[in-house]
Amino acid sequence: MIGGRQGWIAWPAGVLCAGVVAGLVWLAAPGIPGAVQLVGDLLRSGASTSTTKAGPRPIQSIGTALSDDCRSLYPDGLWSRLTWQPHTVLDQSQDEPATSAKAVRDALRPRVLMTCMWRDAEGGQVVTTLAKVDVSDGAIAGAGLASQGFTCVDAGEGVRCSKTSGDVTETDIVRGGMWLSTVETAWHPDGYVDALAGRLWP
Repeated sequence: MIGGRQGWIAWPAGVLCAGVVAGLVWLAAPGIPGAVQLVGDLLRSGASTSTTKAGPRPIQSIGTALSDDCRSLYPDGLWSRLTWQPHTVLDQSQDEPATSAKAVRDALRPRVLMTCMWRDAEGGQVVTTLAKVDVSDGAIAGAGLASQGFTCVDAGEGVRCSKTSGDVTETDIVRGGMWLSTVETAWHPDGYVDALAGRLWP
């Protein structure tokens, strides 16, 4: 009984509240099994994803998924970081690599699969091109880029070259018949090129 209240008011009010609660439980009862099943499915799905999720596939097995879709090129973590950054814009095209080494580009004669150009709110941009080249072009790319002031190192069965001039950093990886070219201007996302390389050549 609530202090200061009349018993003949408190008891009927309590009974009425109990009745309302019982009615709500009765109305909700048919949905309880479905809710339990939904929660169970979500938990099982999460556990399955965490234990059986496939890692990055080699580029040879990705196939036509890389024909013109930038989303397929980016691992989930990097894609999320870029797309969730405020005021970031992505333009997709099949433009030629934005490399400063034009002679190397002409020598490699790339068959562009996609070019992904990101722009941030401060005016910086990152341009990445994935293109097919001849399998033997790694040596040509390494020699040509080195002659243009790039620093080159072996990358598996290919070559990785990089060069920084002011706020522009260019990284080119030629490996396994593919050329991944990235030019970062006034914006250098942490681990960007390494994430893409890990996606293509795990």
